[in-house]
Amino acid sequence: MKREGSHATNSFNLLYCGSIAGKPAICGGYKLKEELLSVGIDLGTSTTQLIFSKLIVENMATSYTVPRMVITQKQIQYKSDIYFTPLVDQTRINFEEVRRIVEKEYQKAGVKKEQIDTGAVIITGETARKENAEEVVNALSGFAGDFVVATAGPDLESVISGKGAGTDLYSKEHHVTAVNMDIGGGTSNLAVFQRGDTIDTGCLDIGGRLIKVEARTHKITYIAPKLLQIIEKEKMPLAVGTVADKQNLKPILQMMVKVLEQSVGLKEEDEYFNLMITNKNIQCKDQIQCISFSGGVADAIYHPEKFTDPFQFGDIGILLGEAIKDSLLVRQLKVIESDETIRATVVGAGSHTTEISGSTITYTSDAFPVKNLPVLKLTREEEQPGKLADAIKRKLDWFRVEEKLAQVAIAIDGERNPSFSRVQIYAKDILMGAEALIEAKLPVIVIVESDMAKVLGQTMYHLLEWNKEVICLDSIHLSEGDYIDIGRPIAEGCVLPVVVKTLVFKTQ
Repeated sequence: MKREGSHATNSFNLLYCGSIAGKPAICGGYKLKEELLSVGIDLGTSTTQLIFSKLIVENMATSYTVPRMVITQKQIQYKSDIYFTPLVDQTRINFEEVRRIVEKEYQKAGVKKEQIDTGAVIITGETARKENAEEVVNALSGFAGDFVVATAGPDLESVISGKGAGTDLYSKEHHVTAVNMDIGGGTSNLAVFQRGDTIDTGCLDIGGRLIKVEARTHKITYIAPKLLQIIEKEKMPLAVGTVADKQNLKPILQMMVKVLEQSVGLKEEDEYFNLMITNKNIQCKDQIQCISFSGGVADAIYHPEKFTDPFQFGDIGILLGEAIKDSLLVRQLKVIESDETIRATVVGAGSHTTEISGSTITYTSDAFPVKNLPVLKLTREEEQPGKLADAIKRKLDWFRVEEKLAQVAIAIDGERNPSFSRVQIYAKDILMGAEALIEAKLPVIVIVESDMAKVLGQTMYHLLEWNKEVICLDSIHLSEGDYIDIGRPIAEGCVLPVVVKTLVFKTQ
C-alpha cells in the first residue's frame, strides 16, 4: 500500500497553530491540500482488527482571511483480516500474540510505523476490563508508532461504532432520531443520533460471547457471571458442561432481547434490565424512529441465511442475532442497513471521528505527545473576574498525589469576541491560579471552548517573560473528569491532534 495518509482516534481534533516559541507560526504557506496516514487498532471482546486510512485536510480560507482547516475526504486504504482477540486466560490479554498480528498486518499493508502521521489504539468491551489492558494498549502504541493513544470506554465506543455504521449521517440526511446498537461479544453499545448530532449513549452487558460453547460437541464452556445469576434465579437448564441447543438457550436469549427492547423504551424496565446495564442507559426525550445494528452479531440480524451452523463461532452470537430479528426492535422501528457491521468500531476510529477544531492556537515548544492529561474544569461562575485564580488554586489540590502536583489541563469556556483588556484579565488570573504548576516547572496548558486561544496564549507567554512553556488550544468542549491526549504536530507543524477521552459522554 502506498503511503497516503489519514487519522484514527476517539474524539479527535485538528488545531491550526497560531504561534510557535512565542512567535507567529509561518502557517500562511500551509499547503492547500495535505494527506495524512493514520492507523486504527481495535482490541475488542471477540475480535482484533486494524485499519489504515487517508485523511485529506485542506485550507478552505482565502488568502486574506484566517486559515480554516477542513477535512474534505476520509478514505479507507487497507482493512486487516479479522482475528479472534488472543487471551492468555479469562483475565489477561496475550500481548505477544497481539503484537504478532499487528506486525503481520503492517507488513501486508506495506506500512512502516515511521510513516504513520497519527492514530490510536482502542480497547473495547470485555477486553477493556482485563488485568493488563492498560499495559497492553500503551505498549502496543509504542510498537505501532508514536501516536496518541485512546482507550475507549463504553460511551466513547458507542459513538465510534455508531459513526462507523453510518447512523449519524443517516439521521442527518433524513432528519430523524436513530439509534445504533453495536452488539459485540461482551457488550451492546448504544448511540442515539438526532439529525446528525450524538445526543446520548449507553451500554449493556449483552453480547454473543457471554455464553461460549465447544464448536464440535456444543457443550457450554463459559457463562458470564451476570447471565449465571439470571439462569440460577430462573432455574434455567443451563450450566457449564450442558449441551446447548436452540430450545434450552431460548429463555436466556429472550431475556437478553427483552433488555435491548427496554433500552429504547419498547418495554417497561425490570430488575434484569438494571442488572445488565454496564454504566448507564440512553435517555432520549424524542421518540426513536430508526435503528441500525453493528458489531459481530449484526450480520446474523441482517443476513441470517448466511449461517448454517448456529454455533460455528463457538458462542451464541448467531442465535442472539436471529432472536433480535424477530423482536420488537425490528418490527416497531425502521431498520437501517449499516455501512459496516463487525468492522464498525475500527472504521469509526479510523475514519469517522475526526473534527476540525479552532482556527488559531499557541504552543511555545514541541513537547508532544502529552498523554492522559486530567482536566481541571472551571464553571462559568468560577470564571468571573476575582474568582478564577482562587478556583484554580483550590482545584489544583485535587491533583496532588503525596504532595506532588500532577500535570493538568485547565479548561475554561472563555468568551466570544473578548476585548484585549478582558483577555489580559483572563491571562493574569490563570497564571495567578497556576502558580503551583509554574513553580513545579510544569507547562501551563489551557483549553478554551471559545475561539480565543492565540491571543490568550501569547498574552500568558508575554506575562511569563517568554521563559515558561505555554500550550493554549481552543474550540474543544471538555467536562470535569475528562482526560486528553495531545499528539505531535503534524501538517508542517501547524496542526495538533487532540483526543478527548470522556468517562461519561455528554451532549456537546
